[in-house]
Amino acid sequence: MAEDSTGGHRAGETGLIVKIPEAEPVVGGWRKEFDSSSAVGIPAHVTVLHPFLPHDRISDRVLAELGALFGSHSAFDVGFEGCGRFPGVLHLTPVPEDGLRSLTSAVADRWPEAPPYRGRFADVVPHLTVAFSQDPSVLDEIEAEVSDRLPVTARVASVHLLVFDGAVWHDRAEFALRG
Repeated sequence: MAEDSTGGHRAGETGLIVKIPEAEPVVGGWRKEFDSSSAVGIPAHVTVLHPFLPHDRISDRVLAELGALFGSHSAFDVGFEGCGRFPGVLHLTPVPEDGLRSLTSAVADRWPEAPPYRGRFADVVPHLTVAFSQDPSVLDEIEAEVSDRLPVTARVASVHLLVFDGAVWHDRAEFALRG
């Protein structure tokens, strides 16, 4: 969910993520060193939608709608078999990505005032961030080590709503997928 290598988050900001604890043994050390979101409480994850609504807009009604929305989607398995890159970013690529894209689309369609990544990208690509670096050789080194430890497989059975308090991210709610 990291916006960039500096974090750049504001108190009251929220996000929806799928936690991938199975990836921590493979990417956790690299994330601690090269992804500032790790230091502020965000575990290995795939972002569903960030930023979501401001925390002061998360009412019981919004929580109920999120529960119903995610509950209408079936749980699914995902594998991380290889790495990918965005400029200055190394990430794991989920396969298949359809289920994750579907979750993002459903939330973005319901709350169009909260477009993924503030609408900066025409195509929101599901990914698990491993490291930020402007030095390609650093990313090459990390990729070589991470690739030797893949694949990682995970069951996507819930989505977490996180809120930033100005210092760290906290779980606010968890929404189960069907089945």
